[in-house]
Amino acid sequence: LIATKGLAVVDCSWARLDEVPFGRIKGAAPRLLPFMVAANPVNYGKACKLSCAEAFAAALYICGLRQDAVNVMSRFKWGHSFFSANAELLDVYCRCGTAADVIAAQNAWLEAGSRC
Repeated sequence: LIATKGLAVVDCSWARLDEVPFGRIKGAAPRLLPFMVAANPVNYGKACKLSCAEAFAAALYICGLRQDAVNVMSRFKWGHSFFSANAELLDVYCRCGTAADVIAAQNAWLEAGSRC
């Protein structure tokens, strides 16, 4: 899907998320990312507070475009930290075949009480 339709992220401040008109944003196959931990300097260690670069790289990685994900994050001196903090989760998610599988894997990981 990424190869034919592309990939996009919404660039906005987490503090102003309620102002984003998500209903007016059109996409071929809108998806949300599963649970991961931020490694960016603003939200380091916070669950589900990824930067746009982290979100973009996560989507690429999960969809099997690992080198592209590494290339995106190589622009940031903290980029490698994103992969090390989320290594287990990213590997679990990229082995999933469907969105439902990703959600199930996320829920199983969270229920097990695992942490990065």
